[in-house]
Amino acid sequence: MTSPDFRRIALSFDGAEEGSHMGAADFRVGGRIFATLAAERHGYGNLMLNPEQQAAFLADQPEIFLPVAGTWGRNGATHVRLALVSEDILAGALRCAWKLRIEKNQNARQGALNAARKRSAAATRNPEVIMMDKRRKAEIRARLTTPEMLESVKSRYGLND
Repeated sequence: MTSPDFRRIALSFDGAEEGSHMGAADFRVGGRIFATLAAERHGYGNLMLNPEQQAAFLADQPEIFLPVAGTWGRNGATHVRLALVSEDILAGALRCAWKLRIEKNQNARQGALNAARKRSAAATRNPEVIMMDKRRKAEIRARLTTPEMLESVKSRYGLND
């Protein structure tokens, strides 16, 4: 396989788009990276897997897959040797990275929605707390905009003319 093959397969997945990260081609779904060609000059494509998936690929095909060096590799970033990989294996590996990214995107979105719902529910249950919070913020703003406070900040930071 070659870099154009990697690109073609990566872009064949639903919602996949090509972007650029630090001068290298990357492949995203939902705005988040699932694969790159960052090590293209060394003959590698890169997959963003989790450590368990990485271990499975390494165990099955150690001559084709290897971890990226350092922390990235320990967290699942995996090189795939383009010269040795077949189209079927590459397509399966890219599909795995793509599916993982979609799952992470959905989990992150759901977590944000849950947090927003909790904040909203807390606010609607206790409007007195909301008013107290608004009053407290208004008082802080008022204190920070008094002439005395302005002079204090100017003198503290040597801004007096």
